Formats: sequence, structure tokens, C-alpha cells
Amino acid sequence: MYPQHREREQPIFSARAHVFQIDPNTKRNWIPASKHAVTVSFFYDGNRNVYRIISVGGTKAIINCTITPSMTFTRTSQKFGQWADSRANTVYGLGFATEQQLHQFSERFKEVKEAARLAREKSQDKMELVNTALSIAAPQFSQDLGDELQSPPVMCVNGPEDKMFRSQSADITLSSEKERIKKMLSEGSICEMNLEAELFTLQDSNSKLVSALHEANNNVQQWKKQLAAYQEETERLRDQVSDLEAHGGHGPSDMLKDELTRSLEELEALLKAKDEEIHILQNKKSEYHEMEQEREEAIHRLQEMEMRNLELEGRVQNAEQNLAASLEERDRTESEVQRAIEILDIKLFDLNDLRQSLVKLIDK
Repeated sequence: MYPQHREREQPIFSARAHVFQIDPNTKRNWIPASKHAVTVSFFYDGNRNVYRIISVGGTKAIINCTITPSMTFTRTSQKFGQWADSRANTVYGLGFATEQQLHQFSERFKEVKEAARLAREKSQDKMELVNTALSIAAPQFSQDLGDELQSPPVMCVNGPEDKMFRSQSADITLSSEKERIKKMLSEGSICEMNLEAELFTLQDSNSKLVSALHEANNNVQQWKKQLAAYQEETERLRDQVSDLEAHGGHGPSDMLKDELTRSLEELEALLKAKDEEIHILQNKKSEYHEMEQEREEAIHRLQEMEMRNLELEGRVQNAEQNLAASLEERDRTESEVQRAIEILDIKLFDLNDLRQSLVKLIDK
């Protein structure tokens, strides 16, 4: 039911612990984030190549932390550890049931942090070409502008000024377009994060409902067997009462009749209570179907958000390609203008020689 989601983000390690957050006012006291021990899991996002720690309690996400190479998990006692999340501006604390669980979580945190460092280095290598082109383009443009400002007055023709103005306008337009697309991508990532948190919450609720439904089904089967046994016992007691009434004084005493009547009433009350429990379980089953529909809707919204993110990534790539093409076109235009300036220098030099020759000829 979740093929795309499982391919996108996979659980690596899970442990149960009590979650705490540092008091934002005092920065010393711990505030419990969960009433009881909850599941704290490491997840790996294959598409974005990031690692996260996620914990869901009830209907909200208690921890949603992206692991960075700068994070450090510190063991402050035999069963307690903590780490700081600068993005959320908080410090998380985990209290485990045993020292062994704390040791396992600490070792896994180190492994995931090292993997996050390698993933970041790999991502930086992929962006090295684009960053290098952008870092070279600005100094080259400043150098060209300085060369034109230092050129002789006779060379300050309209051609280079028009070229410079067009290049600046193109750079401003491309930069604004790129910033706008990056902003759209960031908004899409925030919406995707909210949907993921909602999906984790729904999955946790769904797992609880599924386990409760299985337990309820088992209880229903047991209660049905008990109900059949009680019905048989009730029929047997009714037959005994009927026989006693038919035989009159020849049967047991009135005290035995009263005892049988009380037993019959108790059995009928028990049957009524079991019927009410079955009715409650049927209502819970309908609530489970409603939760299933909400989960399907959340998965659908998440898929739509992923498609939107892919579209925005494609637009960013197109904008980067257009930027590279514009930079290449600007360099080509600058080289052509430089050649034209050199030709003008040569022509001016030839005209100067011709003028001097004419002057000499006139003097003669």
C-alpha cells in the first residue's frame, strides 16, 4: 500500500525511550515530551540523501530532527543521553530502560552521523561545478568592468556600455528567477515535512488500531464461544425449572428453585454485557475504517507534493542551464567586442600614420 513511501524513506533502527526537551526559559530543567515510553527511530531518505530521527506520540510528532555532521550524542548518565538540534533551537533528552539500550542508540547515532557527513560531502561534490562557475563569473565581470573603466577616452564607445548594461540586466533577471524558484522549493519542502509528520502519526495510529482490532477479534471469538456455552447452560437451567414446576412437590425444594432463578438472571445479565461489548467493538471497527481513509488521503497528498517537488527541481535545473548559457553568451559577446576594439585601435593607428604622412607631404 506504501510502495513509493517505503522506497523514499526507510527505517534503520528503533528503540523505546522516554523523550524530554530542555526548558526554553531556564535552559536547565527537562520537560517531558511524552507521558510514557515511545518509539524513537532512525530513518534514511534515499531521494534527498538525508538521515532523520523521528518519534511520534499520540497524534503529534515529538521528534523530527535532521541529523547533521556537527551533532553529538552525549551520555550524561547510565540510562540517559542528549543531543542539541540547532535548527529546532532545542535539546532532546532520552531516558532508556537499560544501559545496553542507551549504548546501542549511542553507537547507531555515531554511525548515522558519519553517514550524514559522507552524504553531505557527496552532495557538495555534485554542486562543485555550479558553484565554481558562479564564483568565477562575478570576479570576471568585475575585471572586465575595471578594464573598460581604465581604457582611453577614445575607446569609450556606446558598444561596451550597452553590452555592460545588458549583462547586468540579464544577471539580475536570472538571479531573481533563481531566488523565486528556490523559495518555491523551500515552501514545498516545508509542506512535505508537515505531510510526512502527519503520515507518521496516521501510521502509528493505524498500527495501534490494527493491533486493537486483532485483539478485539480474538476476544469476540472467545466471547462467542462463552456466549454459546452460557446459552446452553441457560437452556439447561430453564429445562430444569420447567421439570421442577411440572413435578411440583416431588422435586427439589423452593430454595433450589430460587437459586436456579438467580443463576438464570445472572447469566442473562452477563449475556447482555457481552452484547454491549460486541457493539462497542463494532463501533471501533468503523472508526478504524475512517482512519484508513484519512491515511489514504494523506498518502495521496504526499504523492502530489513529491510530484510538485520534482517539477520544481526540473525548473531549477532549467534555470541553471539558462544561466550557464547566458554566461557563455556574455563571454562570447565580450570577446567579439574586444576584437572590435582592437581593430578600431589598429585603424586609429593607421589614420594617425596617414595624417602624419599628409602633414609631411604638405610641408614639403
